[in-house]
Amino acid sequence: MPTIINHLHETEPRWFAVHTRSKSEKFVQRMLAKKGIHAYLPLQKLMRRYTRSTRVVEKPLINCYVFVSITKADYLPVLETENVAGFVKSSKDLRSIPEAEIEILRRITLENGLDVEVIPGGFSEGEPVEITAGNLMGMKGHIVKTEGTRKFQIELLTLGYSLLISVDGAFLGKLH
Repeated sequence: MPTIINHLHETEPRWFAVHTRSKSEKFVQRMLAKKGIHAYLPLQKLMRRYTRSTRVVEKPLINCYVFVSITKADYLPVLETENVAGFVKSSKDLRSIPEAEIEILRRITLENGLDVEVIPGGFSEGEPVEITAGNLMGMKGHIVKTEGTRKFQIELLTLGYSLLISVDGAFLGKLH
């Protein structure tokens, strides 16, 4: 029988993804904050055109996901939070998300006007590249699709999602 992996730690807070009910990510983040639990919801600003006006709205980067930095003692309080469906697991394993991946999400959401599209699933083919200029400098990934010279995809395996980001081809360098 395989061993189930659990990355929860007694004293060291680690990042985990929490699955929420649809359209309740902001509510869950507020409820977790009231409990004193550090929750992070990556938001992207989008321009929405209405009949008589144009407005900037903040939408979650990844629908139905909130990220929490918790210790073992915070596990049950997170699960007992209203509109939390559970922790995101790989099979039955509760794996933590590396701090570097949370930092990538922070850098992506801080970049104004960045065209980001979240795609469920993973990709294993493509040329490895690194962004060599701009606020996202140092990020690495694989090109999975090109539309001219602008489409660049960075894959975050721990999250189970890929982030499709439009980056000018001049900002890309090949990794060997």
